[in-house]
Amino acid sequence: MRRSLNDFLRFELDEAALDRLQWRDFGNGLEMSRLAREEQRELVLYRIAANASSDSFVKHEHVGGEFYLVLKGKIADETGEYEKGDVVFLDPHSVHMPRAMGETVVLVLWPAGVRIVA
Repeated sequence: MRRSLNDFLRFELDEAALDRLQWRDFGNGLEMSRLAREEQRELVLYRIAANASSDSFVKHEHVGGEFYLVLKGKIADETGEYEKGDVVFLDPHSVHMPRAMGETVVLVLWPAGVRIVA
């Protein structure tokens, strides 16, 4: 499911504030900052560099689904392409392998965690 907020909402990222967050660098152009976690639920930011490899994300399953908002750039997976302002909900047990197109920032909510798929 996809819905764009661009029709009624405008926002700008504060890049300096993003830089002040604690980031986990995966070494492939992908960084993650955990904003909140309670048991299996997590709220994270992903920041993907413009030169990140197309396989920065590994294939994974969202046990309880996934909700994300593209804050900057563009991201794609097996379900489509999503750009700044797009809100995406993936069903429980959905499997995907996203890839960014250029510099991208995504706010992600996992209601019940993530499982890596071999």
